Amino acid sequence: MKKQSLIFDAHLDLSMNAMEWNRDLRWTVEEIRKSEHAMTDKPDRGRGTVSFPEMRKGNVGLCVATQIARYVKPKSTLPGWNSPEQAWSQTQGQLAWYKAMEESGEMVQIKDLAGLEAHLNLWEAPDDRTPIGYILSLEGADSICTIDHLERAYAQGLRAIGPAHYGPGTYAQGTDATGGLGEKGRALIKEIDRLGMILDATHLCDDSFWEAMDNFSGHVWASHNNCRSLVPHNRQFSDEQLKELISRGAVIGAALDAWMMVTDWKRGVSTPVEMNVSLETMVDHIDHICQLAGSAQHVAIGTDLDGAFGTEQGPKDLDTIADLQKVPSILQSRGYTETDINGILSQNWIDFLRKAWA
Repeated sequence: MKKQSLIFDAHLDLSMNAMEWNRDLRWTVEEIRKSEHAMTDKPDRGRGTVSFPEMRKGNVGLCVATQIARYVKPKSTLPGWNSPEQAWSQTQGQLAWYKAMEESGEMVQIKDLAGLEAHLNLWEAPDDRTPIGYILSLEGADSICTIDHLERAYAQGLRAIGPAHYGPGTYAQGTDATGGLGEKGRALIKEIDRLGMILDATHLCDDSFWEAMDNFSGHVWASHNNCRSLVPHNRQFSDEQLKELISRGAVIGAALDAWMMVTDWKRGVSTPVEMNVSLETMVDHIDHICQLAGSAQHVAIGTDLDGAFGTEQGPKDLDTIADLQKVPSILQSRGYTETDINGILSQNWIDFLRKAWA
């Protein structure tokens, strides 16, 4: 039996699922689904795709795992917390869960090059108890109460940060919003640079994206972003934005949320089968970035699986995260070499981190 390729998924909201969805990710996906069979509080109940056993089954040995807690101002229609301090405290609870998973042997936090290399050695011959490595990232910076809090978060292991999420934010404007960084945002960008953290361009609106590029000289990636030329929505990046990222040595992670993969998806109405959304569709986005770059070195995987959606809004041929192992054969069928395929599955993220942390 051929050894499975190592997969590095650059965007998983693991702590959000554990803390807000109340999912014990040590259970199998089947067990989690059964526990939610009568629950209706969230659209994806009983349809989750991610758990530690399934990650190990699919050889997903490395991930970028998030903290996420939005501060919402009065009159906002977005879900979130009513003060930055509440949002910060929520991220601290999420961090406590990651630490608890480390103590139980399920996960290991990777903060530097030595930790990365040690973990890669560990996953040369993994078993069903090998810990999953995670790089800690913050999705949306509104929980950073003051600029000083960012250095505190760095000391806790935070290594990547996306300044915005959905809507208007404290430090940047995100999906479906407009406008630049402003004074606070420029100060945050400067501090990200000083600390040597990775700037995650994902979710930045066009105005904030270009201002961030003008003010940041460090390492940048897009953990989970698809192509606007294939799905015309501001959540995706234009070819011009993708080329800017490529010119900076960035890697862009292809996401698996169906509305980001195909046009005219209607939440709660469309189905993956009806819209013919599959892992092939994700590879369409991967291929588009490869054509822009002239190589396969700037694209990888950032699934966003269980990012408030499940099988009802994912590829029709993905039941759990373990099904990412179907991707190599799809890439091979399109003429990608073994080196290209290994790059897309994990090596491109690994090479990026080796440069960023050198």
